[in-house]
Amino acid sequence: MTRRNRAARSRDTIPSDTSNLRIIAGVWRGRKVPFIPVEGLRPTPDRVRETLFNWLQPSIAGANCLDLCCGSGALGFEALSRGAASVTFVDQSSIVVQQIKQNLQLLKAQNAAVLHQDALQWLESRLKDQEARYDLVFLDPPFRKGLIKPMLQLLESKNLLNTGALVYVEAESEWVPDIATLSWQLHREKVAGQVAYRLYIYSNEDAE
Repeated sequence: MTRRNRAARSRDTIPSDTSNLRIIAGVWRGRKVPFIPVEGLRPTPDRVRETLFNWLQPSIAGANCLDLCCGSGALGFEALSRGAASVTFVDQSSIVVQQIKQNLQLLKAQNAAVLHQDALQWLESRLKDQEARYDLVFLDPPFRKGLIKPMLQLLESKNLLNTGALVYVEAESEWVPDIATLSWQLHREKVAGQVAYRLYIYSNEDAE
């Protein structure tokens, strides 16, 4: 999935302009990379990213990361800049995927993979116990589509997370978390305008 609301045939219409994303800290601190503002794409604001990565500071170095519904790639690029071991970007828009690949080349990043797939379908296709596990997941699906819970369930049921993995969830401010049956511990949460963002710790001791 990616961050847009129009029908599939209009999702990949290329706008005539581009915008820039600023990397806040790390080896690429202050670098700006372009992204194409396709319909519905909403990069995580600088202030929210700064708060999130303050939360993640003890855990980001050496982490294997997954950026689902990656859009501009803001969270994945920030993670790489701050020392993540790897990032897998997943998005269903061909424009989004192409731009992220170009930006990775611009930054000379060698430790990232970019997948042109629907994020929910990609999760469903994973083979349990035969895929690399992740230490950190960024989950920012389109708002009000009911995607958060099934994505969290798949991350767990497909055994894609290391015990103690951190999962960042960005949602509409009115979203009520409904994940009581899952192995999640809320670590941090905050609301900024119409956006609520939360950091969960995956604590299923049977995952290993």
